[in-house]
Amino acid sequence: MEETECFTMSETLMHTNQPPDADSPLASALPEASSAPFAPPGAPLGPPPFLRERSQLQDRLFAFGRWLIYLVLLGILLLVFSGVEGAFRSRHHHYLLFTMMSELVFAAAVILPGFIMAPVEGRPFADFGLPARGAFGRNFWIGTLWGFSALSVLMLALHICGAYEFGSIALSRVRIAKFAVYYALFFLLTGFAEDFLSRGYSQWILTKVMGFWPAAALMSVAFGAIHSLNPGESKSGIAAAGLLGFFFCLTLRRTGNLWWAVGFHMSWDWCESFFYSVPDSGQMSVGHLMNSTFHGPNWLTGGTAGPEGSLLVFVLIAALWALFSRIYPEVRWGQANG
Repeated sequence: MEETECFTMSETLMHTNQPPDADSPLASALPEASSAPFAPPGAPLGPPPFLRERSQLQDRLFAFGRWLIYLVLLGILLLVFSGVEGAFRSRHHHYLLFTMMSELVFAAAVILPGFIMAPVEGRPFADFGLPARGAFGRNFWIGTLWGFSALSVLMLALHICGAYEFGSIALSRVRIAKFAVYYALFFLLTGFAEDFLSRGYSQWILTKVMGFWPAAALMSVAFGAIHSLNPGESKSGIAAAGLLGFFFCLTLRRTGNLWWAVGFHMSWDWCESFFYSVPDSGQMSVGHLMNSTFHGPNWLTGGTAGPEGSLLVFVLIAALWALFSRIYPEVRWGQANG
């Protein structure tokens, strides 16, 4: 009788090709069969776990290698363009023209390797954060408004504290229009260059290596470190630059591209350098709008670094993060949207 029952159970499994129900008597009779997923005879089992882990490690190493290729291409272009820039400078001594060209060269050297890496990755360039259909669209102009408003709040707070005075207008009407347009274009190039360098292809490829937020933290530290090269920069200014870069990573993740960050970056720098006429990352721009002045301790005014070095900027960044997270709750990174 027992042999017949065992034969019947085995025959049932062979004909149904299904694992026994967990609550059935058959399952209790065959505990080993119910403890693992059922696989049809002859089905491939797949690679063992240690091979799967090795494959993931290889993918990460190859991704990191492609990032290094991007950086090498960037360095080569910088060397080539620097030679062209030097030849141009020897013939043209106009400061503003040369400064604009320098920023254009930097932006080109940063972005062009992204177009080279796109077919290597088998992805459109838009996936790296600058989709053409989102160019100067809604995200860009909203980011521009946020940047202008944020810097204005900071300068108003400094004025209320008695640390900043607007002063008189320093330019004629014609020169106001000239420098306003000039610095808008200049800082647009700055936004393209710095945001794509820190949060474009680099963020995309390093996300494959270590995940989005670890990559964002790494690139934000690098973003702050780059600002340490500016003359007159301070430790608090470097930290603020890094935290603003981390905030831009949040805007990338929630808007899906870099256009919001580029708009914010452009208007923030434009307000500092031209409109409010204060140092920007340790540098004072030629052709600023007002004869503004600072008064008070460096921890409040930012000293030579400008308002980015003020301790008030850290309160502002925290407020920006909280407000933006509330208004943009959905994660959209990875979609080339406008």
